[in-house]
Formats: sequence, structure tokens, C-alpha cells
Amino acid sequence: MAEASRWHRGGAPKPKLHYRKEVEIRTTLQELSLYFIFLINLCILTFGMVNPHMYYLNKVMSSLFLDTSVPGDERTNFKSIRSITDFWKFMEGPLLEGLYWDAWYTNKTLYNLKNSSRIYYENILLGVPRVRQLKVRNNTCKVYSSFQSLMSECYDKYTSSNEDTSDFGLKQETEWKYSTPNSSSPWHWGFVGVYRNGGFIFTLSKSKSDTKNKFINLRLNSWITRGTRVIFIDFSLYNANVNLFCIIRLVAEFPATGGMITSWQFYSVKLLRYVSHYDYIIASCEITFCIFLIVFTTQEAQKIREFKSAYFKSVWNWLELLLLVLCFVAVSFNIYCNIQIFLLLEDLLKNTEKYSDFYFLAYWYIYYNNIIAITIFFAWIKNMFLAIINDTYSEVKADYSIGRRPDFELGEMIKKSYNNALEKLRLKKPQKDGDDKGKGDLAEQARREGFDENEIQSAEQMKKWKERLEKKYYSSEIQDDYQLVTQQEFRELFLYAVELEKELHYVSLKLNRVMRRISALQ
Repeated sequence: MAEASRWHRGGAPKPKLHYRKEVEIRTTLQELSLYFIFLINLCILTFGMVNPHMYYLNKVMSSLFLDTSVPGDERTNFKSIRSITDFWKFMEGPLLEGLYWDAWYTNKTLYNLKNSSRIYYENILLGVPRVRQLKVRNNTCKVYSSFQSLMSECYDKYTSSNEDTSDFGLKQETEWKYSTPNSSSPWHWGFVGVYRNGGFIFTLSKSKSDTKNKFINLRLNSWITRGTRVIFIDFSLYNANVNLFCIIRLVAEFPATGGMITSWQFYSVKLLRYVSHYDYIIASCEITFCIFLIVFTTQEAQKIREFKSAYFKSVWNWLELLLLVLCFVAVSFNIYCNIQIFLLLEDLLKNTEKYSDFYFLAYWYIYYNNIIAITIFFAWIKNMFLAIINDTYSEVKADYSIGRRPDFELGEMIKKSYNNALEKLRLKKPQKDGDDKGKGDLAEQARREGFDENEIQSAEQMKKWKERLEKKYYSSEIQDDYQLVTQQEFRELFLYAVELEKELHYVSLKLNRVMRRISALQ
């Protein structure tokens, strides 16, 4: 019986084909499932860092410091100031009033200002704000000879080589003395120049009146000069209600053309990561992400060891390496950011009279978000084309196509299902069986071409046997390469083979007669 089963399948069995197909399908599905879980985990991490309160915190703070008008001049605010006079009005007006909140709207004192100012009663001012300016030296450009009698001074645009580092003015406090730049702080890209850290720096006081007196003193002693090219106002806030830091930078650029150009940056970021229960869920996702990263790195290392230089000839392998590099950069920065936050907060709690530089953390945090966005983009690109670029999956598709019936067409099946649905809904008249019509047409055509009735009946009988056997044995649902057959099934198969042999013998005889006739005509 086993021999008959092998014989009716057309030759020697292929047990390894079915086993290999099952293994490859299972392996491919496991890879796809694993990578899909990785994508879901990455999406949770990405969107878990986004908080709708970020937008509202930025909006509230920008409205306070950018849109608040100078007293007595409703048209002048930080966005619209264009002269040094307007700048000092802003410093002594909207900025001063916006930074110092020490009483409720009923003028009742809420807390001691030694603690810190609470902007809008909810946002703690971290440390004290810092004001910094950068200047250029005189004679950094050349005046045309015909105009030297009218103008002897010339101040070029800001560059690091043109920067003025000499003390000026009263030369007593830090605001009149140059401070060297910190190499770890990022440069600022403005509208008319790229500015480095350092310069002439001073911090504001905890007292509102002391700060106002400092502004007046600086204005009267011409702290802003013709060589001034940019002024930065930096401060940071923390809102415990939504666990968000808001790092603010207001920038006033003084181009060589004269006038003033203002710009601003508001960064609302979540630097304290593990506070609520939801944050710990995100932490578990971060651990899972690291596990995935180790697994994927091991897999790629094995591929490189196996294929050696051939590995680097595939674009998709380079995409894999790019994803791994981006993931490692994201993990490294996350660890670095948490360490720096811990150190900064510890230093801030020791000395609240000092400026806390959260700007560089916010700056790199934005780049971290960009890295995550690029990572998730390429990760989804890989996911969409994984089935195409995966060689194993291609082999599985090829093996599966071998096991399909040759007359199976997906389009025909969809069309037939569509027509049946229309007929059941009485939207289309039922049609006669196309197979019966086709059979009749074939029989009539055979009679017209001179075939006798015995040949026609024999052919129809053979076709019926073929269809019955295909329906019984040629099924995609067969799970084994070996199946036992009964005596009756073996007899039917044997008769089918005998009839095929007769038909082939009959066809061979006819071909021989035709060939002899052709030879006789020649």
C-alpha cells in the first residue's frame, strides 16, 4: 500500500521538502512576530515620552514672555522690539514682572522667595536666570578711505576670531569681565551668526528690587555697546504637577546693519523619567528594548562571522547596522541624560543662588528625540519590506506555490464568490454551469472534427476519473507525505493507469499512421 501511495504521487517520495517548508514557515513567522513585538515596544517608548502638557506649557510661557507688552506701549513686546531702548524697557518691564511671582492675586504672600519664584503659581524657577552678551572688537573691518574722516570705528559681524574678550566699562563685576566659554556647551545658531558660549555674564538676584536696580545700573553705564552682537537670557522652570521642565532662551541679535532681531526657544521636556506608575511601565519597555538590542546585535555578529565580506554587499544589511548604531546612541544618551540630571539637581539643591544650566540637556534631548524618530522610521521601513528581502520567506513562497493546484487562480475564486453573493442577494440572475456548457462544447467540437463516439466517451470518462482523483488526493490540506490507501482506491488508480496506457498506445498508433502518410506523399 505504501508503494501504491508513492506510485500515484508520480515517483519517489520527497519527505524533506514538506519538513523543510514547515520549518521555514515557522522560522519566518517567528522572526516576523519577534520583530513586530520590537516595533510595538519601540513605539511605546517613543510616544511614551510625549506629553500633551508640553504644548500647553510652551504656549503659556511664550505668551507670558513674548506677548506681554511694555507698560504704556501696547505695541511693544519682545517679538516687536527693534532698538536698544525698547530692549531695556522689556528687561525692566515684562521680563522682570514675568520672573518674580511672590504673592497671590489678592496680594497675599504665599511663600518665601528664598525658596524660589513660582511663575503662574505652579512653575518653580530653578536657580536664578542668567544674562550673557557677546561682543566684537573695533577695527575688525575696514572703513573706505573717503569716509574715514566721518567714521573711524568699524565693527564687523560676529565670528570667534572677531570676538572681543577684553574687560570694559566699570570692570568691577562679572558683567564687565570676560568669561571663557565652556567646551561642553553647544553653540547657538542664530539668524545672523553662530555664537559660542562664554562672554560677559551676570546672574539675576532672588530679589525683584535688586534685579531692577541692576538693570538700571547696566543701562546707565552702557552695558550694551556698538560692539554688542547678541544677548542671551536663559532660565529654567519645573512644573511638579505635570513633571515637566521648561527651558527658555530669549535671544536678541544686534547685526552689523544696526537694529535688533529677536528669537526664542522654549523646550518642554521630561527629564525626570521614573515618577508615576506609567513611568515604570515605560521603564520595563526600556529594559525590553535593551534585551532586543542585545539579541539583534548577536544575530548580526553571527551573520558577519558566517558571510564575512559578502555580508556588506547587501543594502539591507547596512540598514540593519544603521538601526543598531542608532539604538546604541539612543540608549547611551538616555543613560548620560539621567546621570547629568541627577548631578544638576544635587548641585541646585545645595545652592539655589546659582544658575542651573539645563539648556545643554534640553538641546541634546531634542537631538535624542530626532534620533528616535529616525530609528522608528527605518524600523518600519525594514518591517514593510521584510517579506521581500528575507530569503527564507521567498523560499517558503516558492515551496508553497509547488503545492498549489495548477488550475487555481485567486482572481477566479474572488470573481466566483462575488457572483454567488450577487445571486443570493437577487441582484443578478443565476447562470448555468459553465463546466457543463464547456463539456458540451468540447464534445460537439470533437464530433465535428471526426472523432467517433467511443473515443469521445472514453475521453469524458478519463476526465471524470481525473477530476475525482484530483479532488481526493491533490489537496493542499494534506499534512503528510505518506498516506495509506484502501484496496478499492488502489484498484481505481490501477484502472486509471491502464486506461492512460491504452490512450497513449492509441495516440502512438495514430501518429505512426500520419507519419507513414507524410513519407508516402514525399
